[in-house]
Amino acid sequence: MANAPAAVESELGNELYNAQKLAAGSSYLKELHELQGQKCLVFDSGPIISMSMSNLLSTLEKLKQGFNGKFVLPESVKHELVDEPLKTKRFMFEALQVQRLISTGVFDVLEDSDMKSLTLELLHLANSSFSAKGSPVQIVHYAEMASVAAAKFLDAAALVLDERITRELVEHPRHLADLMNKRMHTTIHVNDSSLALLQKYTSNLKIIRSVELASIAFSKGLLERYVAEGEERVFSDVKKKLIESVLWSLKLNGCAISSQEIEKLISISGN
Repeated sequence: MANAPAAVESELGNELYNAQKLAAGSSYLKELHELQGQKCLVFDSGPIISMSMSNLLSTLEKLKQGFNGKFVLPESVKHELVDEPLKTKRFMFEALQVQRLISTGVFDVLEDSDMKSLTLELLHLANSSFSAKGSPVQIVHYAEMASVAAAKFLDAAALVLDERITRELVEHPRHLADLMNKRMHTTIHVNDSSLALLQKYTSNLKIIRSVELASIAFSKGLLERYVAEGEERVFSDVKKKLIESVLWSLKLNGCAISSQEIEKLISISGN
């Protein structure tokens, strides 16, 4: 019996080692041509993190079943969500949960190599579009632009993105300059040529956030498992509290959404 803890520790160590090997391997990688022509949503890391921290990852499985298409993670995004966190104690559990969604086919992982040139081009354009005090302002990272490139290459139904800077860059780049002026307390200059070329690449890109996915899930009854049967007798507005709590949880865990937008989504979801 004295050796039992050591045996359990050894077994858990072996399971973790196997999970790390699986996460680092290439068995789940798909090449671009394998996914082109199919309906898909491309995910950045932010929405997965927001949903993981809000206990909503299993909801993605249900949404995928009704989507009739692919949920796609660029390889570099998977690296952020799984490979790197598996090296830590703090986010190891969340990484294993995301890896499970990959292993069970909820997510397809898209190999970065076919998109690398476009990703680097987008990265250069984005990070040279704004400058302060004579120096370019770095506003995005490789994985974010890999998500944009993947959505472009795959003609995705939407890019799922929670981060405000990247979303503003795609949807309202001029407004982003004003936002940066306020945040950085300095004058931001716009490189019109870089920004114009970037907009050519991203002009038809549709972006949704984790909060929109949660609202869809609510409308389909996929969040009802969080409320016990008969609980409406205890809370007369339990369904309103459910969608409100989910949306606020996503906001507090990283999704860029205003309180006014939350109220609007609650109103829409209640109809």
